Amino acid sequence: MDDANLAPEDRRTKRNLQTLIDTQRRLQKGNDLLPHPGPTEGERSAGSGKSGALRAAIFGVNDGLLTNTSLIMGFAGASQSRGVILLAGISGLLAGAFSMSAGEYVSMRVQREMLERLLHLEAHELGSDPDLEEKELSEIYVRKGLPPDLADQVALHIMRDPKTALDTHAREELGIDPDQGLGSPWGAALSSFVMFSIGALLPLIPFFFGGGHPAEVASAVIAAVAITTVGALTSFLTGRSPVYSAIRMLAIGTAAALVTYLIGSRLGVAVTG
Repeated sequence: MDDANLAPEDRRTKRNLQTLIDTQRRLQKGNDLLPHPGPTEGERSAGSGKSGALRAAIFGVNDGLLTNTSLIMGFAGASQSRGVILLAGISGLLAGAFSMSAGEYVSMRVQREMLERLLHLEAHELGSDPDLEEKELSEIYVRKGLPPDLADQVALHIMRDPKTALDTHAREELGIDPDQGLGSPWGAALSSFVMFSIGALLPLIPFFFGGGHPAEVASAVIAAVAITTVGALTSFLTGRSPVYSAIRMLAIGTAAALVTYLIGSRLGVAVTG
């Protein structure tokens, strides 16, 4: 395709096309796991990990829990009053929720725009030089193991329908799922805001009704139960044992809260001293 026929932004994208494709493939490839024999009985299915809503919900709640629990324990360790802890907890909830939702929106928006640009350029190439694109598709299937003659036939049939051709090139050449791979920036932002807020609110609840040591203990218990539950729920994404996932998450949360509590204690002594 003649670069002179492309818009300036398309020419820039085309110059960086291979880098963008390689980056996209590395991000989606994961590891180099190959098919291998082994036991499957008792293994949990991780298929539910395809649900973006479930993933965002679990990670959002988890981030809110860990962040605000650690913040609250830090202020509690510094022997701050109930009012100060409430102010810190509410501030942490709002700051974290807005920060995470804004970050998710920007990240998803940039990713979506990049993928849309790649699809736009691929559509240009399919319309301008379909023979070359058919040859490229055939070569892809040859690399996947098809005999050259069969690869040519498959590519020929696919190229007869423009929509099918673009969809196939997007998946095989660019590694993009045009139907679900682009994601929703607003959906990701809203999910992160709501779920982070819920997670951050849980350890703060006892301080709405009281203060001192009883509220701190109640906050720690609520946070521990919630973090353990969230850890168990991650097994639906990872396929790991719920018990293992719950214990791992509880250990991480306990360590984070303990460290901030000890730091708060030292800072509180230093300030009062």
